Amino acid sequence: MAKYRKLGRTSSQRKALLRNQVTALLCHGKIVTTEARAKEVRKIAEGLIALAVKEKDNYETVTVTAKVPVKDKDGKRVKEVVDGKKVTKYESVQKEIKKDLPTRIHARRQILRVLYPVVEVPKEAAGRKRNTREIDLVAKLFDEYGPKYVDRKGGYTRIVKIGQRKGDAAMEVILELV
Repeated sequence: MAKYRKLGRTSSQRKALLRNQVTALLCHGKIVTTEARAKEVRKIAEGLIALAVKEKDNYETVTVTAKVPVKDKDGKRVKEVVDGKKVTKYESVQKEIKKDLPTRIHARRQILRVLYPVVEVPKEAAGRKRNTREIDLVAKLFDEYGPKYVDRKGGYTRIVKIGQRKGDAAMEVILELV
């Protein structure tokens, strides 16, 4: 007996479908899909969440000094004249950053192997291209889902049946994070 469902697709199509649905599930918290797909997505998603729970506290906090450009009240960089040239003025700022330990870096790379990059586009038409931002799903897994599920031993997702689809009568379900 096979260890996974083939879902009527070639291996590359199946891998892309599952990656896309796992990414959507972790980004939005729930998805609507067929029962067979949901059971396959559940396996992958629960493995990623378990990895994030295991490695959630595996970092050290480091203080670094960074050069940041000085900005005026409009948010534009302040320029000063040095030797006849306009040069941006910088100031030094102390910042605390999280430095991942080796096992957390490895877990981060394993998670990135599965997830697609997610870009959030604003709904209003004005400035849609400029105001897009990339969502860091790995950070969301470590910072949000890791502490949330630290007391659970598996079972991070729930499948709720919602009935048959009109076109082909496939059983549709809602796959959501608990």
